[in-house]
Amino acid sequence: MKMNKNFKKIIFILLFIFSSNLNVNSEEKKIKIGLLVPMTGNEKNLGELIIKATRMALKDIGNDNIEIYPKDTSSDPNKTLESAYELKEMGIDIVIGPVLYNSLVYLDEVKDITFLSFTNKTINLPKNVISSGINANSQLIAIKEFIKLNEMNKTIFLTPKLDYEAEIKKAIKTTNIKISKHYIYDTEPTKLTNQIEKITNYKIRKQNVLDEITRIENSDLSETNKERRIEKLKKRYTLGNLNFDSLIISDFDESLKSVITSLLYTDVLPENKYFITFNQWFDQSLIKEKTLQPIYYPSINKKNLDNFKNKFFKEFKENPNHLALLSYDLVGLIYYLSLKNNISETENLFKKKNSFKGKIGIFDIQDNKIYHRLNFYEIKNGDIKKIF
Repeated sequence: MKMNKNFKKIIFILLFIFSSNLNVNSEEKKIKIGLLVPMTGNEKNLGELIIKATRMALKDIGNDNIEIYPKDTSSDPNKTLESAYELKEMGIDIVIGPVLYNSLVYLDEVKDITFLSFTNKTINLPKNVISSGINANSQLIAIKEFIKLNEMNKTIFLTPKLDYEAEIKKAIKTTNIKISKHYIYDTEPTKLTNQIEKITNYKIRKQNVLDEITRIENSDLSETNKERRIEKLKKRYTLGNLNFDSLIISDFDESLKSVITSLLYTDVLPENKYFITFNQWFDQSLIKEKTLQPIYYPSINKKNLDNFKNKFFKEFKENPNHLALLSYDLVGLIYYLSLKNNISETENLFKKKNSFKGKIGIFDIQDNKIYHRLNFYEIKNGDIKKIF
């Protein structure tokens, strides 16, 4: 009887140890992801969309061992730092966010955490921050492929005098894209038009028309031939070749439209020269402006974007933005890397060469950098056509 009691006691102890080990192993397998987004302040709605998108990602992955812990940044660097330390206290070593570039400034103080920021800027980032936005490098790699595909030989580059000028210059050097000249222009309309006139030699080309009319008037041609040629020349705005066959314009929204309008004014037409821009996220206002077309740009897979929007709207009865889609993919990316690596070793997690296919497209990861393999689109006559 005593032997039976001892036996039962041993069995109980073994079961307790086994159960404890199961709990420990279960706890070890938990993937804790921090999320730094604005939950208060002017950008509150943006933060809510991102939180909903990550919630949708968890649902689609269907693994109960993934947990996401949102914290407020209030779009303020000091609040961001405070929330980052709170996440560290919770034992979290990988964080999605923050959203804004200026929120990154103090994050190098938070050791042993890797932040996957939504920014597409890559210069002067803290060592523990990885840019996950669609950066200039990713876009120029796609543009370079488009230039090669269409055998363009003389491409000029136009960049506004704004805060991302250095990013563009760095990406041109890194991607080794072949351009004949890089122009930095002022976004103030009058100055912009004057600069575009100089870039396109507009005044010389305009004067060429007048000079040619004078030459024909003084020629030995018959009056009939003179009248015919002069009438034809009067229908032209300029005369003479341009020293480029394509333009890359690293601008957006109304500023981009101003640049293209100035080019049209100087008789540089998109049907004669390739007008290439940076990712416009399928901006409807640009698609409706048929006079500015055709234009070409790299972007994420449109079909995937539309499917995500439909699914998001069905789930939450509101439309997402592109950062919501990126946050959805970042959850999937972390989960994918966790299956192949120890998630707690964040220093090495993004150093190894890896590729991940998300809704945005394919992520290429190496040396603590994230690049996007982008598709390429033509906008012509109000329609969108995928080129590759």
